[in-house]
Amino acid sequence: MVALALFAMVGIRLVVLQVGSSPADAARLMELREDRLATVMLPAARGSILDRNGAVLAHSVEARFVAADPKLVKDPVKIAGILSPLIGVAASELVPKMTPHDRPGGGESRFEYLAQGVDIGIGEKIKAMDLPGIVVKQDERRDEPGADLAANLIGFVGADNSGLEGLEARYDSLLRGTDGEHVFEIGKGDLDKPIPGGYDKLTAPQPGTSLQLTIDDDLQYEVQRILCEQAKSDKASIAGAVVLDVKSGEVLAQASCPTYNAAKAEDYSPTDRVDVPSAIIADPGSVHKAFIFGAALQEGLITPDSVETIGPGIERGGYAFRDSHPQPKGTKITMPGILALSSNVGTILLADRLGAQRVYEYQQKFGLGKATNEGMPGEAPGKLLTPAEWSGSASGSVPIGMSVDATLIQMAAGYAAIANNGTYVQPHLIKAMISGQNGKVTPGPAPETHSVLSPNVAAELRNMMQAVVDDKEATGTQAAVSGYNVAGKTGTGKRLIDGQYTSYNYGSFIGMAPADNPQFVVAVSADVPHGSGGDVAAPAFSKMMQFALLQRKVPPSTTKPPTFKIHP
Repeated sequence: MVALALFAMVGIRLVVLQVGSSPADAARLMELREDRLATVMLPAARGSILDRNGAVLAHSVEARFVAADPKLVKDPVKIAGILSPLIGVAASELVPKMTPHDRPGGGESRFEYLAQGVDIGIGEKIKAMDLPGIVVKQDERRDEPGADLAANLIGFVGADNSGLEGLEARYDSLLRGTDGEHVFEIGKGDLDKPIPGGYDKLTAPQPGTSLQLTIDDDLQYEVQRILCEQAKSDKASIAGAVVLDVKSGEVLAQASCPTYNAAKAEDYSPTDRVDVPSAIIADPGSVHKAFIFGAALQEGLITPDSVETIGPGIERGGYAFRDSHPQPKGTKITMPGILALSSNVGTILLADRLGAQRVYEYQQKFGLGKATNEGMPGEAPGKLLTPAEWSGSASGSVPIGMSVDATLIQMAAGYAAIANNGTYVQPHLIKAMISGQNGKVTPGPAPETHSVLSPNVAAELRNMMQAVVDDKEATGTQAAVSGYNVAGKTGTGKRLIDGQYTSYNYGSFIGMAPADNPQFVVAVSADVPHGSGGDVAAPAFSKMMQFALLQRKVPPSTTKPPTFKIHP
C-alpha cells in the first residue's frame, strides 16, 4: 500500500510515504522528488476462509493497482483509450481522473486510482508501456474459487479489502491482520529504494488469521444446487437449507437461494445476498408442532399410545382453526396420527393441557426467541409471545406455529435436540482459527448445551415422527430416503415483511435420519406462491439427506418403521 504525507521536524523536511490500495493510504509518489525519509506501509495478508477439510472458500491473491498523477498525464483522452479495454473501466470515467483537478479537501490532486485488483499480467503489461503519469504497484484482491458457493454465508470484501458482509464482515478484525512498515532514508529522485548505509527500520506485517469453517464444500455444493433447482421449479422468491451434525452442532451446509457471485457482489441486490437461514424470519407453521409434542411427552401429559378426540375445527378467541385433513366431530385419533395428518385441532388440544407458561418455556428450551449465535452477523433473534401477550386466539395460533417468529437455523437446532437424545447443542460455523504467523490451530469456541427432553422421550418422539414420512396418508411422504428411516415434520407458515404477512406460503420440512440413531438434521424452507411444505420442501430434503448419508457412509436402517395407526 502506498500513502504520502509531509511533516517538518528539527529543521529538516521529512516525508511519510505509504504504499497501498486506498486513497487515504496511497501516496502521491510522483509529486515528491527530493524527500529524505519515507515510511512504506506493508499490508498484512488477509487470512483465508476454508472448509472443514481445508478446501479454500475465499483467499487473497496478488494483484496490481493502476493509478495516475493528473499533473503528469500528457494526453488523458489518448491514455484512457489505451487503458480502458485493459482494466475494464470506461474511458469516460478515466478521463476526468487523469485531467488536472483539485482534491475535495483543497490542493491539486496528484494521485487517482484508475483500477484496483488488476490481474498481474495486465498490470505488468501496462507498466511496460511506461505511460506518462501512470503508475502500477502491487495490490491484493479477494478470490472465491467457488464463485457463488456459500457466497451468502461467506460474504465479500470492499475495495480496501475489508469485510462488508457475511463471515468476512463478522470476523474482519481476525482476518485482516496487522500492517507493518518500512522506514528508510531516500535519495533525490528515487522514492522506492533506501540510501545504502542510511536509516533503515523494518517492522514486518502480521498476517491475518484464517478461519476453518464447519462447512463441507462438497455437501454445500449439492445442498445449494438442489435448493436452487427446487426453488426455480416452485417459483420461490427465496429458499434456504441447513444441514446439522446433531451430536456436535456443526453446521455442515447452509445454503440460500437466490445466491450471487461474490467477485461481483455490487451487481446483485441485498435480497440476492441475504443468508436466508439466519436472517429471514417467518411463522414456521406445523414444524413447530414437534416442540408441543415433545413438551407434552416430557411433562407426562401424553404417551405414544394416547388417543385424542377431535373434529374438523376448533375455536379460540373467536377465530376458527381448521385441519387441512378435516375429521368428523368425535373422531378418535392417535398421537402419531395427529403428527402424520398435521392436525391443528389435535395439537391445540395438547397445548391446552400444557398451558401458555409451559409452551413458552419449552419454546425457549428448543432455542426459539433468541439468536443462536452460530457466527453470522445480523442473525435475526425471532420473537415469541410471552404468556402475558397471549390474546384469545393465541392459544390456537401459537401451538401450530403461527404468531411465532423464527429463523430456519433456530428451527433446525431445535430439531437437532430431538435427534440428539434430547440435548440441545448450539449450532456453530467456526471449527478452528489458524494463526497466519505460526500456523497454530485454535479450536473454535465450545458450543453451549442444555437438556430439553430425556433420552427416552426424545426416542419416543422420533418414533412417532416417522409416521409423517412413512404413513401413506401423511403429509411428508415425499421426504422418504431410500434405505433409511426418516423422522420429521412438514410445515406451511407465512413470512413477515415489515410486520405484514405476504401472500406466499412459507413451506418447510425438517427431519432427521436414521430415525433410530440420527446423524443429521436437514431443514429446508421456501417462500412460494402456492403449495405446502410437503410439496415444496420435502422433495429437496430427501435429496439432500440422501447425499449427506451416503457421503458420510452411514449404514442403512436395518429395521422398518413401526406400523402406525392413524385411528385406534
